[in-house]
Amino acid sequence: MKTEKILVANLKCGGCETTIKNKLTAIEGVKDVVVNHDEDSVTVNYEGNATRSDLTKVLHDAGYPEATEENGLLLKLKSYASCVVGRVDNMKSEKA
Repeated sequence: MKTEKILVANLKCGGCETTIKNKLTAIEGVKDVVVNHDEDSVTVNYEGNATRSDLTKVLHDAGYPEATEENGLLLKLKSYASCVVGRVDNMKSEKA
């Protein structure tokens, strides 16, 4: 089992957390995802053929680039959209 701790930008709330967890757990081999709002970090436990690059690409595509990457307007807008999706998913879970 491998563990990666990735510092990300644009992490704002529980909606962001839900989207990040859903996107990363969809990667084959990902076993656990922990989002830490205080540190703006995502810790992923995974195995198999998944790589750190796979993880960071999924995060970037959802609007949560690594903290060391350029964080332009497009990524910020993507993160807001991902946040809204996560919030809707959270509301659906609460109603179920």
